[in-house]
Amino acid sequence: MTDTHLLHELIAHSAARAPEATALTYGESSLTYRGLAEQVAAFASGLIGLGLQRGERVAIYLEKRLETVVASFGAAAVGGVFVPLNPLLKPEQVGYILRDCNVRVLVTSAERLALLQETLPACPDLRHIVTLDATTSLPGTSLRWSELLAAPPAPGHRVIDTDVAGILYTSGSTGKPKGVVLSHRNMVAGAKSVAGYLENHAGDTLLAALPLSFDAGFSQLTTAFHVGARVALLNYLLPRDVLKAIEREKVTGLTAVPPLYIQLTQLSWPASITDHLRYFANTGGRMPRQTLAALRRHLPRSKPFLMYGLTEAFRSTYLPPDQVDRRPDSIGKAIPNAEILVLREDGTPCAANEPGELVHRGALVGLGYWNDPEKTAERYKALPVTAPGRETGLVLPEIAVFSGDTVRMDEDGFLYFIGRRDEMMKTSGYRVSPTEVEEILYATRMVGECVAFGVDDERLGQAIQVIATPPANGQLDIPGLLAECRLRMPAYMVPAGIEQRPGPLPRNPNGKIDRKTLTTEWVTGKAGAQEI
Repeated sequence: MTDTHLLHELIAHSAARAPEATALTYGESSLTYRGLAEQVAAFASGLIGLGLQRGERVAIYLEKRLETVVASFGAAAVGGVFVPLNPLLKPEQVGYILRDCNVRVLVTSAERLALLQETLPACPDLRHIVTLDATTSLPGTSLRWSELLAAPPAPGHRVIDTDVAGILYTSGSTGKPKGVVLSHRNMVAGAKSVAGYLENHAGDTLLAALPLSFDAGFSQLTTAFHVGARVALLNYLLPRDVLKAIEREKVTGLTAVPPLYIQLTQLSWPASITDHLRYFANTGGRMPRQTLAALRRHLPRSKPFLMYGLTEAFRSTYLPPDQVDRRPDSIGKAIPNAEILVLREDGTPCAANEPGELVHRGALVGLGYWNDPEKTAERYKALPVTAPGRETGLVLPEIAVFSGDTVRMDEDGFLYFIGRRDEMMKTSGYRVSPTEVEEILYATRMVGECVAFGVDDERLGQAIQVIATPPANGQLDIPGLLAECRLRMPAYMVPAGIEQRPGPLPRNPNGKIDRKTLTTEWVTGKAGAQEI
């Protein structure tokens, strides 16, 4: 197999090996590896024609479709940086990301562009808008997708594997999304590692059910393209659509998050699926034991892979299928070509079963958070000389990801998740900042004070709970507030419940609303009510 260093080479090398093999399927449409490679090259030439400079950002605001994949790999191929935007994001959130990383080119559809009418004028760095199906009079030069791909061939900028390939935005504890910067090396190393332990091969068909803006979702593309497998793109409305796609496309590998698996287990599965689904993999939170047991009843011949990942390091650990019965609560061991350490606050390794911080070192460690030195310094830090793998004679620092997650490692080296050190919520596979939820609630002007926090939920991982006080000289309209949330937030961010309390809410010594005390009181109150 030809050695691959750059993201787009995953496609190019598979096209050289098997040009007529199918790379992508989307509904009734498909692309061979030859066709995909040609479109990626054409898109890259089109960006050069637009004057895209090395390292400039290309945002993609589309559902999963062939053009989404072409634009992502084409931007990286030319020396640009792709920025995939979750199609669930609202215009205000899209606008924030476009401004935060100074996006130069936006690829979208006419329907989505209409939603951004009021947002884009506030994005002064945006020069060009590429629409799939229409032109526009909004700021910047606009052109159709077909016109961009018709540009004459042109050489791209020089690209090496430490260059930035993409920026994946994930919720930040400050309330604004953080852009995790990933290099070509990060993504290619991740593809090789994941494809290795999942034993992916050219005969596989992987279902892309997760958002491509999510590291585990984009990983379905990179792992498949590394081995020349086929990816079936799916934008599903109902869990039943996922089952139908698995059966129709004869999917051999499925990666999903616990809430989707919980919903899938409540459906009747076609008997034929177990004949071709070679494995199913979980990410984005712990899978409940009963859900795992139900999946294994549906899929007696499919291997279960339980995984843990950090967007900041693309992928981190997996539990081999032969360990699932022995250690169903474990997040496994480090993936190939990565090392996972459990460290004390002083940087020394923890003893067996001693809680400590999960630290990821190796080729998958990302390049930090875009334009956020403070947050980058919190998560991306030099390994102390006391850490395993560091020699005292080494002078240059080695940067690792300090996850903020507390774990323990047993005597056999298997890891177990204990909890998060910060206040981030993990719901439906997404990391959600409580501050981000609160800022949107305040923007409605329908609350006085509010606090958001996550509570354990078997279906979602965590459900978002809000405690709020009435606005000044008014009443708290909970149904109306939830309706506003649905208008302003992606579905996964909408609170599961809002509880009213008289103000003011309690403060901590720093004068901030005491989220921890309110969370504890709420959880304790619910537990007491259940006992009664």
